[in-house]
Amino acid sequence: MIIAVDGPAASGKGTIARALARHFGIPHLDTGLLYRATGIGVLRSGGDPADPQAALAAAGFDDALLDDPALKSDLAGGAASIVSAHAGVRAKLLDRQRRFARRAGGAVLDGRDIGTVIAPDADAKLFVTARAEIRAARRHAELERLGMTTPLETVLADIRDRDARDAGRAAAPLVQAADAAMLDTSDLDVAGAVAAAIGLVAARVGPSPA
Repeated sequence: MIIAVDGPAASGKGTIARALARHFGIPHLDTGLLYRATGIGVLRSGGDPADPQAALAAAGFDDALLDDPALKSDLAGGAASIVSAHAGVRAKLLDRQRRFARRAGGAVLDGRDIGTVIAPDADAKLFVTARAEIRAARRHAELERLGMTTPLETVLADIRDRDARDAGRAAAPLVQAADAAMLDTSDLDVAGAVAAAIGLVAARVGPSPA
């Protein structure tokens, strides 16, 4: 069973994907971390994320980088949005994601193009979204918990910039798959969003085997 969870930054898709993985007893992959790791790799090498060759070279990172706390920063998020627009980077990371999706027993993957590119044949697809102002407030609170002080206005501007880049890129733009169920989390708390997501997925694949 493959569950695809797509959506814009800070929509709650990661939290929802992790909860779905626990509920259905299958592994989870946050594919955005792959692009964050690539972006951080470019920056640490002194390169420019907008340089396709520098980004492609950084896409061969070691798995250990995925545990680096720096991947949670806004700097990593911004760099990820830039490197993800390069077709070469997406191609290099494509097989890595598809192998995870096709592992025995199934998987939950969240990102920007899971239901449209990585796993178009997924058994259940969700498109998780929320208003930009709500997403910025959530992201701002998360950064504060991590000890990072960034003005809310800056976070909102970054969210809007990333939305524009993700939706406007030529390679695998952020779009809702035709067969994906939309879940707007703007007015839902975590418990409500998770319950709604489980209900939508269960309607497609049946209840948890547990």
